[in-house]
Amino acid sequence: MKRCLIVLLTMIACQFSFAQGKSIKTELPKGWHLLDKDKDGIYGISLDKAYEFVKSRNLKSKTVLVAVIDSGVDTLQEDLKDILWTNPNEIPGNGIDDDHNGYVDDIHGWNFIGGKDGKNVKDDSQEEGRVYYQFKEQFEDANPATLKGEELENYKMWLIAKKKIMGDGTDNGVDLLLLKRVVTACIKSDSILQNAMGKAEYTGNDLDTFQTNDPESKTAKSVLLYLFRENHIMDMTNTTFLSDFKEQADREEKKMEIKETAPKDYRKEIVQDNETDINDKYYGNNDVMAGDPMHGTHVSGIIGAERDNGKGMNGIADNVRIMMIRAVPNGDEHDKDIALAIRYAVDNGAKVINMSFGKNLSPEKNWVDDAVKYAESKGVLLIHAAGNDAADVDTVGNFPNPDFKDSKIKATNWITVGASSDPLAESEFKSYTASFSNFGKHEVDVFAPGTRIYSTLPGGNKYGNLDGTSMAAPVVTGVAAFIMEYYPSLTAEQVKYCIEKTAIQPPGTKTKKPGTENEVVNLSDISKTGGIVNAYGAIKMASVIANEPPKKKETLPKSTLNNNKD
Repeated sequence: MKRCLIVLLTMIACQFSFAQGKSIKTELPKGWHLLDKDKDGIYGISLDKAYEFVKSRNLKSKTVLVAVIDSGVDTLQEDLKDILWTNPNEIPGNGIDDDHNGYVDDIHGWNFIGGKDGKNVKDDSQEEGRVYYQFKEQFEDANPATLKGEELENYKMWLIAKKKIMGDGTDNGVDLLLLKRVVTACIKSDSILQNAMGKAEYTGNDLDTFQTNDPESKTAKSVLLYLFRENHIMDMTNTTFLSDFKEQADREEKKMEIKETAPKDYRKEIVQDNETDINDKYYGNNDVMAGDPMHGTHVSGIIGAERDNGKGMNGIADNVRIMMIRAVPNGDEHDKDIALAIRYAVDNGAKVINMSFGKNLSPEKNWVDDAVKYAESKGVLLIHAAGNDAADVDTVGNFPNPDFKDSKIKATNWITVGASSDPLAESEFKSYTASFSNFGKHEVDVFAPGTRIYSTLPGGNKYGNLDGTSMAAPVVTGVAAFIMEYYPSLTAEQVKYCIEKTAIQPPGTKTKKPGTENEVVNLSDISKTGGIVNAYGAIKMASVIANEPPKKKETLPKSTLNNNKD
């Protein structure tokens, strides 16, 4: 969906010329990200071979708790409801904090962007808008030569925010009027099709098989079917598509408004905590399905949707429980919520945490850093999406990240994931890298499949494709959990090593650099490992490490010094 806006505007520029032809392309199979290059001809993660490996060694799995910090989850989704974490020390619905952890009735996790009255934050502003107006009066006429310490750091952050808000003259931005017209055209086309098809909800696949001789219905079908195809969302419903697209348009409108007016403090009036105090932490509610849980539901399914149950799709890990921690609104998350979400996950037993979100600035990075260090001390692995701006995150901000603010030390329990692809997945880009993925030789650890990933959607029994590093990160999270299931003695750092050491270089020496038309690079030029995650290689490496004989501690010679004082 993140590319939907570009496709739509291109469509308008072409004056709907697409309506006279049909976009034809070879389709990747559902679940292509799990396949094997040698066996299937598709550069997935070789998951079947990984399961064959553990089966051949008669290994038994141990349940692994995975925390997903995201937008929420559909607790009734048929492929997820039985693998959701249930707090064993909490009695559902009694309004009492039975386990005395400060969070009442936290059955499946916690919602840090909700109010105690049951209301929830859905929309929120971008961090650059919040930062720009927070420091505007202080720094608008400041002389940077007089600033030092934290004040200078805030000034530098404010300049980045200012550039993001006001621009630098090189980016013309989105034509908001045109965008609104496109949204209106889509809504009108949808209304026509609902009447013509005789139902309020339909998927791209339904639309593809729908036949009509009515000229108005034909045009409406061509408009929406093109968008479904080009965005690889044939399994998505019209209602979900339009909801997401209207949200996109709303975000663009807010970007224009913020040039003149400070953003609304959506969070404050609902959550009602003291956001400036990290120790004020017992806020929120237990509604982990609040708002629109599509993103979190899709991410959760990739990691651990119930396998081989004859429904929908298979997740990667076969013995996990998903703990949902809602901290990501439609907009940028707040550092306090993320820091406390990480701590909540660690304190409640999660061994790996998926973080498919990100932003350009982090005004309270120290809070997040402290939470990352806490997770590190408890042996918890953190996996983060690299972002979808086709940008080099070695040179631009991507938060949260493993680089501690007050030192040159990096967290040892962190994996940053870029999105790989298959040449069949994007008809124009045709690369083993996704066209939208962020990259970085130093900051992106590994790539994983992130285009047209088929997974669970809200609605009980719905499934569909989504694109993004948000989908690539849970692929790695699923592999990490899979390793932990079968080799529970391995540390977070050892699991990270297994994943990164066995990442595989695609065939040939070059792949396309995201965000470019023809520039080709080695994966090692745009990531630390230079490879794509491979579950089979990772589990074999885990077996080697887990079965290594323990190293003998060196016996030091006894001291000959006399400890008695003269």
